[in-house]
Amino acid sequence: MRRFVLPLALATAIPLTGAALADQPLPADQLAKVEALLRQEGFSKWKEIELDDGMIEVDDAVDANGKQFDLKLDPTTLAIKTRKAD
Repeated sequence: MRRFVLPLALATAIPLTGAALADQPLPADQLAKVEALLRQEGFSKWKEIELDDGMIEVDDAVDANGKQFDLKLDPTTLAIKTRKAD
């Protein structure tokens, strides 16, 4: 019976760990890089930048034409993976 105590404890802890990683602010150095990339890509303003579900999410980024997008960026390469019009 003791053999199942540790795996059961780990199984119940893993979902809690994942939830704690959602919606985290970026470190200042990474935030500066993301903001520089957004300006380079033609975005003039945005509402929020955060790390969520392993991706950098940018809410309500406004491009040069005034269109608003939600973006998802790869946290390692900072490549824009998705661009969803709002």
